[in-house]
Order: sequence, then structure tokens, then C-alpha cells
Amino acid sequence: MADEHLSAADAEKEFWKHLKDSNTGMLGIDTPGYHSQPMTAYREEESGTIWFFTRNDTDLARDIARGGQKGMFTYGSKDQEVWACFHGALSLQRDQSIIDKHWNPIVAAWYPDGKDDPHLTLIRFDGDDGRVWLSKKGPAGFFFEIAKANLTKTMPNVGGVADVSLA
Repeated sequence: MADEHLSAADAEKEFWKHLKDSNTGMLGIDTPGYHSQPMTAYREEESGTIWFFTRNDTDLARDIARGGQKGMFTYGSKDQEVWACFHGALSLQRDQSIIDKHWNPIVAAWYPDGKDDPHLTLIRFDGDDGRVWLSKKGPAGFFFEIAKANLTKTMPNVGGVADVSLA
């Protein structure tokens, strides 16, 4: 994807910035054969923790409840400038301060009894190692790089990649 140098710090900064603006990604248990599912992420950049609202009667919540689960969160920003994949630990919690902090009308739609819904729980994803790809070229810049690479028989320069640790 790239021959630009991208520092881990810059990649992490861009990841958090984009996750704030476009917060849906794919979350799943990091196990062969397990399928990730779309989930809305609520970030805590300072701790590397990402929270997800869920119901305790979903397959994902039941599987996490068994304990010791490792997860994977994959992300592509709406503007397609940032792509990321992180491993981390998954756990279930019911933290009222987190619920209050991130509660909104979209979340409320899933819980008929509001914040007191007995099925409401949170998935806590404590990210550790991952990789972030960054390209700020946009569609025109991307196609320019492709055309240039084909004409010059070189590799396109469409962005940078860095290994990142959220821990």
C-alpha cells in the first residue's frame, strides 16, 4: 500500500480521530471460523479501551461471557483514509458511568426499558497490537498514483502503514 513513512504515534492519532467521526467497525472473537459483526464503537483514547453496547442475549455476548476471549476489531473510516485491525481482550461489564456517557437516541432504540433494560450490557475491548493504514490521497490522488505506477513501471505510493499498540 505504501512507501511513505508513517510513525506509530501518527497512525494511532489518525485512528482515534477518525473513529470519533465514523465509529462503526467489525468486532468478533479472534478464533478461526468466528464471524465478526458490525458494531458501534465508543472510544476511550487515553486508555486504549473501546466500548460497545450490546444485549446480553446475543451470541457474541454469550461467547464473551465464557471468559478469556481475545477479540479483533477491524475498522475502515467513512472517508476511506484510515483502515485498521486490532487484537485485544474482550469482557462484559455493566458500567453505569460508561452507559451514561455514551447513551444516545440510536443506542436507546435497542433497549425498550432504557438504561435500566435488563439485557443491556457493554463489551469492553482492551486493544493491544494492531496495524493502521493511512491514505490521504483521496480518489483522484489514488488514480493518479495508479496511472503513474503503470506508466513508470513502479509501485504506487498511496499512503503509509504502521504497527500500533493501544495498550
